[in-house]
Amino acid sequence: MRHAQEPTYSFVILTLVLILVNTALAWISVKFIPAGTSGASLVYIAVAFMILFTLWFGAYGAIAAYAGTLLAGVLGTASLLIHPEIAAIWAVAGLLQVLIPLIAVRMFEVDLTLKNRRDWTIIILFSILINNLIGAAWGAFTLSLLPGSTSTIVSTFSTWLIGNIIVTILIVPLALRFCTGKVQKSKLFVRHYWD
Repeated sequence: MRHAQEPTYSFVILTLVLILVNTALAWISVKFIPAGTSGASLVYIAVAFMILFTLWFGAYGAIAAYAGTLLAGVLGTASLLIHPEIAAIWAVAGLLQVLIPLIAVRMFEVDLTLKNRRDWTIIILFSILINNLIGAAWGAFTLSLLPGSTSTIVSTFSTWLIGNIIVTILIVPLALRFCTGKVQKSKLFVRHYWD
């Protein structure tokens, strides 16, 4: 159900803004904090914000996560620019990393202000551990498909996983705890998937 006062185009604008923010953060991460593997970053700061945007803005945030990851991969990595089909598959890692927490939060009816231990546990389990584990596995495998890839799946996977866990554990729970109340007052906050 849409917010009565909020026109649909506001969600289109929101999605476009989130795509720009995700693209910029992802590009900065890959370009300035590279892991030595095409498309990977030692500290991928974008992932924390992609998760937050998806938890706050539902499927609009998930669309932005995929599009931002794809654009940053193509813009920041010559190998992915030459192989857009691999870039499109690789960007699914970003989508998985945000959809897993979104589905878990909605399914378990988590209060995003994290006022109790149960909600903290679900956020840590699905927004920091499981999602990053699956995203790292998907991303590492996909990057290994690039012709002439010198990286190994194991080193890319471990770099991706450890970096993302560090970033998400430092940003996601605290941002949810201290910013969700303000975001929920916005007409753009999405309670389910699309509202």
